[in-house]
Amino acid sequence: MANKRVLVVGGDGYCGWATALHLSALGYEVGILDNLIRRHWDATHHIDTLTPIATIDRRIAAWQRLTGRKIDLFIADVAEYGQLAPAIETFAPDSIVHFGEQRSAPFSMVDREHAVMTQTMNVTGTLNMLFAMRDFAPQAHLVKLGTMGEYGTPNIDIEEGYIEIQHNGRRDVLPYPKQPGSFYHLSKVHDSDNISFACRIWGLRATDLNQGVVYGNSNETGDDPELVNRFDYDGLFGTVLNRFCVEAVVGHPLSVYGAGGQTRSFIDLRDTVACVELSIANPPDPGRLQVFNQFTETFSVLELAERVQRVATQRGLTATIEHRENPRVEREAHYYNAKNTSLLALGLQPHLLEDATIAAMLDLAELHRDRVDLAQIDPNVQWAPGTSRGRNASSAHAPSPILPPASASLTPLRR
Repeated sequence: MANKRVLVVGGDGYCGWATALHLSALGYEVGILDNLIRRHWDATHHIDTLTPIATIDRRIAAWQRLTGRKIDLFIADVAEYGQLAPAIETFAPDSIVHFGEQRSAPFSMVDREHAVMTQTMNVTGTLNMLFAMRDFAPQAHLVKLGTMGEYGTPNIDIEEGYIEIQHNGRRDVLPYPKQPGSFYHLSKVHDSDNISFACRIWGLRATDLNQGVVYGNSNETGDDPELVNRFDYDGLFGTVLNRFCVEAVVGHPLSVYGAGGQTRSFIDLRDTVACVELSIANPPDPGRLQVFNQFTETFSVLELAERVQRVATQRGLTATIEHRENPRVEREAHYYNAKNTSLLALGLQPHLLEDATIAAMLDLAELHRDRVDLAQIDPNVQWAPGTSRGRNASSAHAPSPILPPASASLTPLRR
């Protein structure tokens, strides 16, 4: 427990909330820093998580009531250095877990405003984080959530961050070539380059966690209704397995985009929080960025649909599969072989996707069936130019309120 003080940036989000509770349960002194903008986006884009989630104050109070463990809260925006730096100086973290970014590929592809906002928030926020660490926490370890989407779908094996190449008779180890598929994924590539540069010139230490698509729940979020985590199924922030489970429960066809051969990496949320803790416990030397591919299995979209269909059918649900026009520009049949040995070598014990996990997700969807909004299920963002801009997209003359009205005057608040 040498690295006992951990600041979880973006700790009100799906991965961040689960991570904050998991680390607190293990005995770490935890702080959460968040500007709560995701709740604002839900309101302005007319979407909602399937599960009712409490306010951040009630969440933290419930955790302290149940466990006796305190979590510090900083209301601040990473994109505003004047808000971020005082929080880091005050909390003095040994490790910083950085989830505090806009994390949706569809959101980043809505229109120009959403693309610019995504890259401005994500890249500027991470740059601010690096400068704040240099100035106020140079010995801290940055654990940054990246994405397997940085790599794209190359026709060679995906290594963990770096690749050894031979060119004109010479060899070198270089960052793995990136082929991201959205402006969101591009922002993560920029983050990786900026972090690597800051480590080299300032002697910082960082771990880049290239995570696959995450699903499920963590052990700490089921003890009280006010600890419940998000379950996003909509076309803007939802994930494919969540969407399939909700569709099965309400009798909507499981919507497979295109042929369904798109293969991606996946990970259970319980393994996400375990990987973060393993990363905190195994920091690199100063001046180095280490990269871990954080996933446990790979599935095609069609394979996932067929698994949900089988479990749903066993439970008496009618679950048909429907192939729909793909709103994204992506390969629907491709080679995909990614390495994920580092975290396994550090001791990760994976929770693989079992029928029982899918059944639990179906149970959760059934429990909150009255909150399902069928209008949220259909994709509303098109990747290709000249196509529909989506029912929630902004127009050129009336940009949508993607930033909270008071964001410019938000001051860092500690609770």
